[in-house]
Amino acid sequence: MTTLNRSRETSKRAAVARESALSVKWARRREVAQEVFRNPLTVLGLIIIGLFFLMALAAPLLTEANTPDPYQSPRDWSNISVPPGEAGHVLGTDATGGDVLYGIIWGSRLSLQLSLTVVGFTLVFGTIVGSIAAMRGGRLDNLLMRVVDVFLSIPELIFALAIAAVLGPSFRNIILALAAVFWVKYARIVRGEIIRIKQAEYVAAAKVTGDSTWNIYRKDVLPNAVSPLVVQATLDMGNVVLIGATLSFIGLAQAGLTEWGAMVSAGQSGLLAGEWWLSTFAGLAIVLWALAFNLVGDGLRDVLDPKTEGR
Repeated sequence: MTTLNRSRETSKRAAVARESALSVKWARRREVAQEVFRNPLTVLGLIIIGLFFLMALAAPLLTEANTPDPYQSPRDWSNISVPPGEAGHVLGTDATGGDVLYGIIWGSRLSLQLSLTVVGFTLVFGTIVGSIAAMRGGRLDNLLMRVVDVFLSIPELIFALAIAAVLGPSFRNIILALAAVFWVKYARIVRGEIIRIKQAEYVAAAKVTGDSTWNIYRKDVLPNAVSPLVVQATLDMGNVVLIGATLSFIGLAQAGLTEWGAMVSAGQSGLLAGEWWLSTFAGLAIVLWALAFNLVGDGLRDVLDPKTEGR
């Protein structure tokens, strides 16, 4: 009877600990939202991101696709290298008559596709690898982390460049190359967070009640390891497009694709002739995209990271 009472008491303490952790988590989320919107730079980043997302989603409505592939800019052969504002082209045309505004709009759609695909895959895969390493421990943990260390020892751009060069020039291969590079950060972050969370009182109480490892991981561990992943994913949304544009710039994207890096590369030849608009507007789009996500990521890190709390 005494053992049964102790078991019930332990279960009650575990339930109270979980409810307390859950209430703290929701209160913290409301506090984070309030703090984020108090930061003017973070709000500016969110506005820029919102405009890019709206432009990407509304691309079919904002442009008339006179080509079977909307990512291949239609050509106006009678108006080649036209400056902005002339012949009905708001941002001008390139050396083949391609409309720059068309390229910027559909380029935002490609950038959104690139960011969401790469960050989504690497977030899931890295979380799985890091979770297995932290929850199982031992030799498997050591093996997985040595693999992660090997990937981390190679600079991201160099590694992505090597993979994309081997696979060949195409937008799909750029996605594969970036996905192969970015997952390791998430694996290391998740592993560190889970090892820290496993020492918490509510996790120990859940173990005492006889909860399975999977339930403890699903209910108590993973939900409390999300914050640093959100920050890293936000920063990577900008970094992925920056590195992807670099790969496109050096010719590793599909020929004729309206991708911002490829547009900057195509506009280089016209700079000496005073045709500044193609490289300028495409480069500005890349800078604004990366800047916006970095502003939001820095704002989230200032709020979510205990080391910077109150800064």
